[in-house]
Amino acid sequence: MSLPLPEFEKPVKLLLVVADAEAHVENAVLMMDAHNIGFELLDMPSSAEIPTAIAIAARMSNFDGFVVLADAQTPESAQGLQMLGLQGLCIGYGLDSKDADKATSAVAAALHLVATSRKWGRPDNGVGFTSEILLAQGGKTTA
Repeated sequence: MSLPLPEFEKPVKLLLVVADAEAHVENAVLMMDAHNIGFELLDMPSSAEIPTAIAIAARMSNFDGFVVLADAQTPESAQGLQMLGLQGLCIGYGLDSKDADKATSAVAAALHLVATSRKWGRPDNGVGFTSEILLAQGGKTTA
């Protein structure tokens, strides 16, 4: 029995990273579209580059989670993905599989991890820059 997909109050954006698994992309895209999940697709030459690509995207972009589809993997790429997950990145992956259900399972795993992250994530304490900019004018501040 599989878990029902979580529901989200705020939109979710995933990065779909693919290496030699183009046959499974359609299933992942159909599932994300059906559940109004925003995503971007990133093709990589092999699974060896996937952990680095995810680390770059996590550091330089605003993805909530990551879905990895690859028909072949190296021990290093699998270990890299596990290490990124242990650092708190929400990664669902279908590696080394010809099974079409792996794509939808990977999306579901990423969404469950995003839901867990949002549930237990620290609230924004308003530290740092906010969307409102205060300007000093004649000794007074205005919002």
